[in-house]
Amino acid sequence: MAARDELFFPAEHEGFVAGDWDGLVTYRVDGDRCEVTLLKALRDGEGIGSALLDETVGAARDAGCRAVWLVTTNDNLRALAWYEHKGFTVTEIRAGAVDRSRETLKPSIPTHNPETGLPISDEIELSLAL
Repeated sequence: MAARDELFFPAEHEGFVAGDWDGLVTYRVDGDRCEVTLLKALRDGEGIGSALLDETVGAARDAGCRAVWLVTTNDNLRALAWYEHKGFTVTEIRAGAVDRSRETLKPSIPTHNPETGLPISDEIELSLAL
């Protein structure tokens, strides 16, 4: 994955698995902040993502973190709404950041969301204070 001008591999991070691989979250702690690097639930509306996020928030608290944060992209409208519903707030918008990552780090990043047709160009950082 690419974000914040960095290429990283969520499989190298700590995480939790829901059920029989019904969902997965990975995260990394850096100082007093915990970054969610991947969150995927295989079925919507069953609370899998919420349970995984809750476990991550608990792990962040146990590690002494003061915030949990993540990066998503401008086309990911469902995720943006969901995270805001969970108490996250937008803390930064990096216009053109995905375009730069596509050019310098990961050319395979699509230019448009295949489901919505929206362009994928900006990173949006969200944070939850603990």
